[in-house]
Amino acid sequence: MLAALLLSLLLSAGSDVKGKVLDKNPNFVLIMVDDLGIGDIGCYGNDTIRTPNIDRLASEGVKLTQYIAAAPLCTPSRAAFMTGRYPLRSGMASTGRVQVLLFLGGSGGLPPNETTFAKRLQQQGYTTGLVGKWHLGVNCESRGDHCHHPNQHGFSYFYGLPFTLFNDCVPGKGSDVLVDLQLALQHLTLLLGLGLFTMVCVRLCGLLEVSHWLLVLLFCLSIIAAAVWYVPFVHLRTWNCIIMRNQDVVEQPMVVETLPQRLLAEAQNFIKRNADRPFLLFFSLAHIHTPLFTTPAFAGRSRHGCYGDNLEELDWIVGQITETVDSLGLANNTLLHFTSDHGGHLEDADPLIGQKGGWNSIYKGGKAMGGWEGGIRVPGIFRWPGRLAAGRVVDQPTSLMDLYPTLKYLAKDTQPDRQLDGYNLMPVLEGKTARSEHEFMFHYCGMYLNAVRWHPPDSDSIFKVHFFTPNFFPPGAGGCYDIKVCLCHGQHVTHHNPPLLYDLFHDPSESRQLTPESEPRYTEILEQTARAVERHKSTFPSKERPNDIYAQSNTVQNQMSWEKILWRPWLQPCCGTFPFCGCREDTKHI
Repeated sequence: MLAALLLSLLLSAGSDVKGKVLDKNPNFVLIMVDDLGIGDIGCYGNDTIRTPNIDRLASEGVKLTQYIAAAPLCTPSRAAFMTGRYPLRSGMASTGRVQVLLFLGGSGGLPPNETTFAKRLQQQGYTTGLVGKWHLGVNCESRGDHCHHPNQHGFSYFYGLPFTLFNDCVPGKGSDVLVDLQLALQHLTLLLGLGLFTMVCVRLCGLLEVSHWLLVLLFCLSIIAAAVWYVPFVHLRTWNCIIMRNQDVVEQPMVVETLPQRLLAEAQNFIKRNADRPFLLFFSLAHIHTPLFTTPAFAGRSRHGCYGDNLEELDWIVGQITETVDSLGLANNTLLHFTSDHGGHLEDADPLIGQKGGWNSIYKGGKAMGGWEGGIRVPGIFRWPGRLAAGRVVDQPTSLMDLYPTLKYLAKDTQPDRQLDGYNLMPVLEGKTARSEHEFMFHYCGMYLNAVRWHPPDSDSIFKVHFFTPNFFPPGAGGCYDIKVCLCHGQHVTHHNPPLLYDLFHDPSESRQLTPESEPRYTEILEQTARAVERHKSTFPSKERPNDIYAQSNTVQNQMSWEKILWRPWLQPCCGTFPFCGCREDTKHI
């Protein structure tokens, strides 16, 4: 009798413990690479660069072959990734040449009233952290209001780059920011200075009667021109290349050489600190954006120069994060996700070190090239032992925006939300459904609707309609090699009427244009996509002009305007007393 009672109590206790384990919310480790091409890693077809750790994630989890970024550039793509919504809905889409945030001292950024997956998970009791790149703004009206800062968007801990890694961060690597404007201001400064010097000489020599007020005017104009050029542009490394820990600037300008090790150590420490509670870590790597790292341990190891070395270092970092998760016994309760914000930068090359941008495999186009597949199709790997079948491949249209509703679902967040453009991925990842919920997907170039893809319910075909395409240069090239980054407006694009039409299922490289003669459903496809565009436009709050093929909400302030982008000294993050900003982080422990 006593033995039976003890057995009953033990079984009851065991059942209770097992139930708690099953009910425990999973952890999330999201790894995002910057500018990685889908063809750069082994499990997506590269057989010349060694990426064993990323390949292992794919073999132990689920690999998506049609994982699509919402934009082919980092700021809008990351805004969509964080919010589960097209960047246009949050004002993070541009109308002109400025397509990403350019200055930390600008006022543009992810609006404070937007909701990120970090904010939703924080409300569910998660400890949330972002280590690495942010590039979605910092301040709105004053230095220190931090209205766009990660801490205000649901991340309880932030360490990393509030901006991004770019060439200005390394002396001698050139500049990435408004180079033509920099040169124009520099030349204007020199011309005004030369004019002032000439007028002074003429006056002193008595050759002409030169007004005193003319000299004062030229002097003032010279000072203003010099200030407008010299202060924001010559000191870009100090203004933009900084590291913050939460809302404190801890290094300005940052030392790039030790950045990979510091970011890795911070990510590992965050996981270790929170191993006993549900956590979200967004590890947003500085790799593989230029300038490329020159870490001695990886220099010269690959067959593809400095870019290949950086890829193999990136793979090692991914392996270290995976090992940290596994060694703490967290693997079976952790969804680990690997992806890139968009495709590789084809036009980025150097005569000394060769190609500095990624390889986008068979897909046409790349970074900043609108809806061409090479700029928006990215790696997508999900590993969760015990929950997701190892080695599964999903060949369905999916989106980076799907992560937001997926995390909500897994965190048991059932609260109402605003208009979302992503869908919960778990039914597809677990094999409970064969088809993605994305019948239509919309591809933007800036704020302009560039292309639409349609996956008909009764077909394996995936049709894509291009309303306009960027003008490549030189003619016949695969990118905009004259301006290095393709643009979305004016003379930089060619509009197509009728639109260009491709079937990605049979022609993933978008090399064979469909015609009414070659495609029996040609007219139906154009009609269906036109109706889908109208339905899509109707989801925006403002009333759209009926002849426009793009949709913009008048109730959302454009965060990518010149007014929002340009540098303002009173918004500039600074350690020390502005403008004498400068500090170094103690890295002896790295």
